[in-house]
Formats: sequence, C-alpha cells, structure tokens
Amino acid sequence: MPRPDSSLSTLASQAPADVDAYWMPFTANRQFKAAPRLLVRAEGMYYHDIDDRPILDGAAGLWCCNAGHARPRIVQAIQQQAATLDFAPPFQMASPLPFVLAQRLAALAPGRLNHVFFTNSGSEAVDTAMKIALAYHRLRGEGHRTRFIGREKAYHGVGFGGLSIGGLPNNRKTFGPLLPGSDFLRHTLDLERNAFSPGLPRHGAELAEDLERLIALHDASTIAAVFVEPIAGSAGVILPAPGYLQRLREICDQQGILLVFDEVITGFGRVGNAFAAQRFGVTPDLMTLAKGLTNGAVPMGAVLASEVIHDAFMQGPPAAIEFFHGYTYSGHPLACAAALAALDTYAEEHLFERAIAL
Repeated sequence: MPRPDSSLSTLASQAPADVDAYWMPFTANRQFKAAPRLLVRAEGMYYHDIDDRPILDGAAGLWCCNAGHARPRIVQAIQQQAATLDFAPPFQMASPLPFVLAQRLAALAPGRLNHVFFTNSGSEAVDTAMKIALAYHRLRGEGHRTRFIGREKAYHGVGFGGLSIGGLPNNRKTFGPLLPGSDFLRHTLDLERNAFSPGLPRHGAELAEDLERLIALHDASTIAAVFVEPIAGSAGVILPAPGYLQRLREICDQQGILLVFDEVITGFGRVGNAFAAQRFGVTPDLMTLAKGLTNGAVPMGAVLASEVIHDAFMQGPPAAIEFFHGYTYSGHPLACAAALAALDTYAEEHLFERAIAL
C-alpha cells in the first residue's frame, strides 16, 4: 500500500483528514470545524483558500503584515538564516543579530528609548514591561510602587499581566481576580460628542484628569506605571483627543510614575510615523512592540526602554545578572533576520512616508 504524500507543501495545501485535535484561539471551535475556512497561501494583499480563491486581506493578517504577504526579501532572509544558524541560546550567549536589530530599533524610536529587550509576542512584551517597571522602582528604593493603571476597553494581550490592566470584560471574566491593585482610566470614546469630528476627536482630552483622581484614591507612591495604547485598537480604533497623551505624560512626570505605550498594533508605520509616539509628540518611558516588527512572518515582540530605566539596572557588580527574566526564544535568529528584512522593506519602499501621505 503506497504511503500518502506527507511533504510539507502537500500537507499545507489540502484539507486535513481530522480537525479535532487543534484547539483554536479566540474561535468558536465547534462552529468553525463544522465548515472550516482554510487558507493555504498568501501573496501581496491576498490570501488564497483551499480552492485557490483569492481573498482580500483587509486587516493585514491580525494587524501585523504591514507590507503585505510573502515579501521576497523577508522570505529569503528567513530561509538563509535557518540554513546558517537556526537557534542561538539567549542566556549568556547570543548571535550577532539581536544586537544589530536592537540598534536599528533604537535609531528608529523616539527620544531616548535606546535599549531593547526581546520577547516573542505582544503579550509577552506587556508582561515584560510590567516586570521592568516593578524592578526599576525597587532598584530606586521605591518597592512600594506596585500598582498598575490601565484603561477601560484596552487590550494588552492575554498574559496575566496584560489581562490585569486590560479593559475588555470577555477577556478577563473567566480568569479570577488577576493581579491585585490594578485600576482603570475611563476610555475616551464619546460617539455623541465626537460624531462629526474630522481627524482627531475634539473631546476627550479632559479625561486624562482621571489619572489625578486615581492618584488621589491610591496615592502616587503606590503606582508603578500607566499603560495606554496611543490608539486603542481592539476597542474600535479610538483616537486620542489632542492634548490627552500630553497630559498623561505631564502627570506621570510630576508623580514619578512610568508611562508605557503599548504600540504592538500602532508600530511600524501604521499611523504614518514609525510609532504613534512620534505621531502624537509624546515619548513614553517604555514601549511595547510586536506584530509589524517582523511583518508577521515570525513571532517576535520587544520592549523599548529609556536610558534612565536601563541604567538603573546596571549599577551592581559587572558579573551579576541584572534582570532575572527572559525567554528561550528571546532574540531568536530567524525572528531577527525577518525583522531586519522587514525594516529594510519598509525603508526602501518608503512605506511609512506613503502611509502618512494618506
């Protein structure tokens, strides 16, 4: 009896014999598996289904394929790196690529966000940023700063940290009390007052004063960081009113609170500038990235940290580990190769400039 063709290209292009084993994320599994919608290839702006019908990808994957699918430079970079160095341990060793990529990102980032900690996703980046914030305050003798402030309707991934500061009820309600002490700013969506506002909403900047209310309630000395998406993505692409982010920055500076921008969605040209921080003229202390970092080709995330935060970790003995945190795949060679090729693609095709012109 001949063996079925099990080559990867064949497996990836035909309907699987059994779909039960795969537990799909954020999906009504039983409904999907009764009539699977399977994608077998992608190129440019289109997916192709199992019958080779083209499907316009109007969402750029999950807001991650900023330059379209199967870009040749990125594909070639991944292939070449896989054949050269497929893995390098990130603890106590490294390949050259994460150092090169970190420098590229630091040059692209606003202000003095010039140090990069690599993760594998946006969710991991958020949880990493939370740990950096807690450790930073402890290093400065302010270990009592343990509270995080998020925002209603916010999405910061699905780790326990991100869920604890995220404001989407369906994501939170199944998983218990989460991290203690988190609180929330009101969201700025006001359809009634902003229904006919061209460009940025006219109303909502005053809601930044919510932070003052929470400071009065909890005391600034207990608050480690405020996390916001400059543009709230999963909540419906909610733009900030002029002055809103600036006011949050002012209050955080006055009270010694770190301001963290979650730019997992907004990063890498989606708002025209490389990052929304530049678009709105506000530089955070920490910034989380993922999605467009590799153009969606390989999982990767990152946290950009200011020089002040990074240097606070570098005060002990040179042989001591400064931050007891990391992942097996931090700075993975394939992900770094994909990210460097993605940055080259964005730059050579002037995609950020073309986006801002729109």
